[in-house]
Amino acid sequence: MATLKLVGLSGSLRKASYNTALLRTVQQRLTSGDVDAELEILDYREVPFYDDDLERPASVQRVDDALRAADAVILATPEYNYGIPGVLKNVIDWASRPAYESAFYQKPVGIVGASGGAIGTARAQGQLKQVLLGMASQVFPYPEYNLGGAAQRFKDGELTDQASLEFLDKYLKAFDQWVRRVAER
Repeated sequence: MATLKLVGLSGSLRKASYNTALLRTVQQRLTSGDVDAELEILDYREVPFYDDDLERPASVQRVDDALRAADAVILATPEYNYGIPGVLKNVIDWASRPAYESAFYQKPVGIVGASGGAIGTARAQGQLKQVLLGMASQVFPYPEYNLGGAAQRFKDGELTDQASLEFLDKYLKAFDQWVRRVAER
């Protein structure tokens, strides 16, 4: 398999989002590391609240097309009130239609997350796995990338903590190998 085409969705829309910064770090690490992959970070701000009565808006179709064209997806989720952010769940709901033919159906998906709290995004990642498995996505089982104490690990919008960067490199290498194995089946 040639260069993997990955699509990333951040669960936070704020400008100083740790999770968007984490996806930008993933982009940088992919181009400088020993993984043959590229990541497109999707901006889905214009996606409306999910409403099955609406004809599929262009903003939704753009996200859906990008997800379908990707070899795999990386979701970067914060944890809001012990769970998945509404904006991320909303875009997943749009992309989950039609069932058994959706952009997420059998799609390899990795989950990463960063949060200021001590346990990072562990609960949100667990909930996200349930949602993805319910749509028959292929969810990367191990290792998990769950970054707690994000305020101390990021500086000026960049992940600077060396141990966190080294573990991210291990995560990305393992994810790359897993996606390629899944694709061979």
